[in-house]
Amino acid sequence: MNDWPDAWSDDNRNNRYGRGSANAQPEGARVMRQVQRGQGGPGGQNPAAPPYGGGVPQQQPYAGDQGQDPYGNGYDSGYNTGQVYGGAPHAGGQGGGPGGPGAMGSGGHGPRSAPNWRKRIKWTAITVVTLLVVVSVGTYFWADGKLNRQVDLSKVIDRPDEGKGTNYLIVGSDSREGMSGEEKKALHTGSAEGKRTDSMMILHTGDNGPTLISLPRDSDVEIPTFVGSESGKTYKGTGKHTKLNAAYATDGPELLVRTVEFNTGLRIDHYVEIGFAGFANIVDAVGGVELTIPKGGMKDTKSGANFSAGKQTLNGEQALAFVRTRYALAGSDLDRTKNQQKFLAALASQTATPGTILNPFKLYPTMSAGLDTLIVDKDMGLFDLADMFWAMKGVTGGDGKSMNMPISGSTGGNLVWDKTKVKTLVNELKNDDKVTVTGN
Repeated sequence: MNDWPDAWSDDNRNNRYGRGSANAQPEGARVMRQVQRGQGGPGGQNPAAPPYGGGVPQQQPYAGDQGQDPYGNGYDSGYNTGQVYGGAPHAGGQGGGPGGPGAMGSGGHGPRSAPNWRKRIKWTAITVVTLLVVVSVGTYFWADGKLNRQVDLSKVIDRPDEGKGTNYLIVGSDSREGMSGEEKKALHTGSAEGKRTDSMMILHTGDNGPTLISLPRDSDVEIPTFVGSESGKTYKGTGKHTKLNAAYATDGPELLVRTVEFNTGLRIDHYVEIGFAGFANIVDAVGGVELTIPKGGMKDTKSGANFSAGKQTLNGEQALAFVRTRYALAGSDLDRTKNQQKFLAALASQTATPGTILNPFKLYPTMSAGLDTLIVDKDMGLFDLADMFWAMKGVTGGDGKSMNMPISGSTGGNLVWDKTKVKTLVNELKNDDKVTVTGN
């Protein structure tokens, strides 16, 4: 029904509505120039507008209007396709307006592009490598700063020529420095002042595998002329023979190195020493060391050893008792040195495992316990220490050899070295040849 007065014409209505019918569609789309109109008429998306009413002049389409009447008169139907945002239609005739396949997602965000996995992997790898480098460099300087470089081998005089490979003199001292009364009691160390050598070994590393040679502390040796490490004075040798551990008691590490070099002819490249407390702390930090006690067990009231036969894990206190025991062994000091080799190799083998190296909560306490108590020479570096450590592990793994210094007999309670075998052994070590000599 037409609500307009009968006398009103289309002109009275200011052309606000479509021509020719009272119920014609609004021409809002005509004044919205951005509107795109679809094809009208039969077969189109929108039906064509009704024909013009009589007396109403035909309106010319706006420039750019695309809705034409189906009869080819250039008539603008006035209908739109709903594309109120403009832009070219997508392939397949679908517009890019809201709701179409080209429409933006909810929230106004466009479709996500596929992730660039190659780029992500690249930057992840760079981040991981950078982190590893930073941690490694930091660990290196932290560990290097903990090394106690107290021994000055430049004070050692009349040294043998250098040979192939590297020779370490490894010393276990009975130092009780820093230990409380309760610790001394628990570890059965006694309360003797000063420090003496409790064990001595030469570790050779080279192309033919490592060789670990124990030097019994009761070895019969001559203390040669030497320069005092503190006084700087020259002390002439008397030619008198004494036990090897007396050299350390007389003037410390420098004189011990001088005495070993003089009596063997083998140059010592590096010196490493650890005391009672440090040894026990390392064992505890690594979580104990698994060993097999031989048949019959082991009991020694002086060292505190009390072990039944069979496989068991020794803590720091038990480990120290094990390596110090001598009176419960048939071979006394010679058997004790074998136990020391056995334990040190087992300790190195157990420490060099992924469970320790890749676990910072285990690695750093172990490193700290060792580095805090080690005494080394001034030229000792972390790489030298690592070389020594891996060589010790190699002895257990079957890549090397362990032995005592060849003994020919004893005199006055001192163990006499077999001079012929010792000479052959030293020549093989100097030339980094495979060791053929056997020890006791």
